[in-house]
Amino acid sequence: MSDDSSRNRRPRDRKAQLAAVASELFRQRGYHGVGINDLAAAAGITGPALYRHFADKQAILAHVLLTGLRDMELATEAALDDERRTESYESIRELLTGLAARSVERRDVAALWRWEGRHLDAESQQQIRRRSTAMLAAWARVLQRKRPELSDDDAELLCWATLSVFGSVSVHRTTLPKRRFTDLLTSLALRVLHVELPEGDGPSEPPPPRALGTPSRREQLLTEAAELFRKRGFAAVSMEDIGKAAGIAGPSVYRHFPSKAALLAAIGRRAGDRLMVAADHALRASAPADEREALRRLAASYVQTLTGPPELLVAFSVDHVHIDERDRPELLRIQRDYVDQWVRLLEAAQPDLETREAKITVHAALTIANDLTRTRRVASRPNLVEELTTLLHAVLGID
Repeated sequence: MSDDSSRNRRPRDRKAQLAAVASELFRQRGYHGVGINDLAAAAGITGPALYRHFADKQAILAHVLLTGLRDMELATEAALDDERRTESYESIRELLTGLAARSVERRDVAALWRWEGRHLDAESQQQIRRRSTAMLAAWARVLQRKRPELSDDDAELLCWATLSVFGSVSVHRTTLPKRRFTDLLTSLALRVLHVELPEGDGPSEPPPPRALGTPSRREQLLTEAAELFRKRGFAAVSMEDIGKAAGIAGPSVYRHFPSKAALLAAIGRRAGDRLMVAADHALRASAPADEREALRRLAASYVQTLTGPPELLVAFSVDHVHIDERDRPELLRIQRDYVDQWVRLLEAAQPDLETREAKITVHAALTIANDLTRTRRVASRPNLVEELTTLLHAVLGID
């Protein structure tokens, strides 16, 4: 009798269990690739039983993301609960260590926050924006007590970049023992908070060369699709939208690309080509055997490419689940080959770093650039290109 009752007893933490299962499925397949029945089957319950805890799939995603945000808020409160302690360097390190540990423990939540937050209802999105902005404002106030020379906007920029260091764990699978991983992320975050931002507007860049003649219809479609994906997200854009932007009927798009996913794959290839060309130019211009100078030029070329046409932003901000399975290996290889260039140079410049540490460091640097160019509150800064380059140099330890 006791065996039967224990078997039929509902777990006390069923809601948290369901959220954990959903978090992993969303990360693997993307929000649109997971249905209620998938979630219920993975949790070992029926669909109707799942509705006892959540109204719909959107409510589950909101619960996962808001719970993750609450964890960060609690870490902030715990480290800064005493006004006198906020003057202490140790309180800042304690805060960063707590946030780093949570990022390592819940990489799935970091990934969902980055890729799937746009699928929330408007109220939940607004709540996340409001609470995350308030949390970052608290970080900025503490930073300004230690660095009173920073303006409000500069302190906010450094705090957004710090958040990107922790979020970078969602873009790769490289791992370390938890303590080492946490210490490394904390160290990288401290480098960001110590950055001396460049002054002035920085050197002006020459305007991009104007295209001669009219671009092909295929190129027009790629350009318009990249811009629409950047503004609205992949799922919110239809082939009709892309055709209209390019001045043709929606069905005509299929003469050039068999699907929206094929368009996205072509954008990814073009972004990869631009990165590789820019990287090759940067490396050829560096002195032989000067790995630090090569890394500096590589960082500058990445930022310049990232702040140009939108293909690169789209290629690195759209989740891989939207790309056809047959195209994923090639695009993944392109990204890995590019990141490997950075890792090899960083290992040569800093021989004390092992390969996994170098990979984590490189991804943290690239994620800062990727995130800040997409963050409205900082993307319009007039000196952003030079500031991003400086931040990348600092994280890589080559400033």
